[in-house]
Amino acid sequence: MITVVNYGAGNLRSVANTLEQLGASFEITQDPAAVDAARALILPGVGHFGQMMDALARLGLRDPLLRKARSGAPFLGICLGLQALFEASEEAPEQKGLGLFPGLVRRFPAGVRCPHMGWNTIQPLRPSPLLEGPGASAHYYFAHSYYCPDGPHAAALCSYGGVSFCALLAHGNVFGVQFHPEKSGPAGLALLRRFLSLAGEAVRG
Repeated sequence: MITVVNYGAGNLRSVANTLEQLGASFEITQDPAAVDAARALILPGVGHFGQMMDALARLGLRDPLLRKARSGAPFLGICLGLQALFEASEEAPEQKGLGLFPGLVRRFPAGVRCPHMGWNTIQPLRPSPLLEGPGASAHYYFAHSYYCPDGPHAAALCSYGGVSFCALLAHGNVFGVQFHPEKSGPAGLALLRRFLSLAGEAVRG
C-alpha cells in the first residue's frame, strides 16, 4: 500500500485520482503513526513553502517524514513536496525545510515570467529507476515559481528563463519531481508506475 501525506495540498485529489486510475492500493493520511508505518510514501504539494512547513510541524509530520526518508522505504516528493526536501526556500526564509538535501530553493529571476507553467522537456543526467533509461527524455507539466538547485542529487534537469534546475531528484530510496506526473499524460503515468513498482505495487498497464 502507498501512503499519501495529506497536509492540505491542493493537488491531493489529482494524485489520488491517478493512483486509482493505475489500480494502486493507497491510503491518504495526516496521522504521524501511519507515516511511520508506511511501506512507501508520496508527499504531494502545491502552494506556499512556509504554509506547507507550518502544516507539517502542526500535524507532527516532520520527524516521521524524516525517519521514513532515512528508512530505505520508497519516498516521492511532488512539486512543493520536492522543494520541502531542501534546507530552505526564498519563499519563506524564516522557515526550515526538511533538510535532507543541501541548498536553497530560489525564485526565478526578475524578468522571467512566473510561474513556469506548461509543458517542458527534462534532460536526464544519469540513469534513474523512474526514467525509461539513459538518454530518455519526455515532456512533463510544470507549475512553479521557485526552483531547486542542481547538485549530485539531480538525475534530470530542466531549463526555463535561462535557469537550469533540478527537475528530478534521485538519491537512494528518495525521489522528487518538480513537475506534476499526475498531470503529465502518458509520460507521467509511466513515471508513477515505475515508482509504484519500486514500492512493490502491482498496477495496470
